[in-house]
Amino acid sequence: QVQLVESGGGLVQAGGSLRLSCVASGSIFGINTMGWYRQAPGKQREPVAQITRGGSTNYTGSVKGRFTISRDNAKNTVYLQMNSLEPEDTAVYHCNAVRQLFGAGTNVYWGQGTQVTVSS
Repeated sequence: QVQLVESGGGLVQAGGSLRLSCVASGSIFGINTMGWYRQAPGKQREPVAQITRGGSTNYTGSVKGRFTISRDNAKNTVYLQMNSLEPEDTAVYHCNAVRQLFGAGTNVYWGQGTQVTVSS
């Protein structure tokens, strides 16, 4: 099993920045992709950014150019640097991790989430 703990959320004015962190612990061997998802009130959960262990990244169009995902494999930590924040970015941000092991299938893990609120 894998445990994910997010931190770094808060209240910020439009145009400001926040950096989210997610630390993975437990059976971390085999984790490849880690990422961030968000869910705003009245909206479906949507992917924000993902990164593989090798550093390949993917972003949803609405955050491209403003957000940067990165990871420190030695610390089992993934980050999301969020710049030029907009009120539309307000949501609960969840970290996730995908673990793949030969003969053991694929498992997906989720953190509890951290609130990001952007005021206009």
